[in-house]
Amino acid sequence: MKPQNILISANGIVKLCDFGFARSMSTNTIVLTSIKGTPLYMAPELVQELPYNHTVDLWSLGVIIYELFVGTPPFYTNSIYTLIHLIVKDPVKFPDNMSPEFKSFLQGLLNKTPSERLSWPELLTHPFVKETDQEKKDRKIRHEFYTNWAANEHHSGGKIAATEAQLDIGHN
Repeated sequence: MKPQNILISANGIVKLCDFGFARSMSTNTIVLTSIKGTPLYMAPELVQELPYNHTVDLWSLGVIIYELFVGTPPFYTNSIYTLIHLIVKDPVKFPDNMSPEFKSFLQGLLNKTPSERLSWPELLTHPFVKETDQEKKDRKIRHEFYTNWAANEHHSGGKIAATEAQLDIGHN
């Protein structure tokens, strides 16, 4: 995974593309492979050509999220040999302005030891992404509002019958 392979449609739906080297994997799959793809987003076990599993995608997700926040990937250089050394040996440097929950989330994804990397379903229960009680209440209120609005538009002869997903873009 890399940012160039993440698309956002006009209605806010995220789609992934370019599966040139994709393989079907489960949580039990281990693959031995040579380096293929974009090294900036590769997990340490990939750049070392070691056996890997599905957690390499979670590493890539961490790199992408880190880059969105910082502006560059956690390891960046023009030399492929230096890049591999950085990915394998150097610690990730986190900016001081990063919240503790966000830092903890990224540390879980960017763990150099695959078996210790944040994985499913832990990822969804991490405090950084887990929906709070207030967010659940807000979502319920939005849902009720949109349902009522759409029903009133539909019954009033209006031509627009919007769904919550169509109206709630950017309020996930």
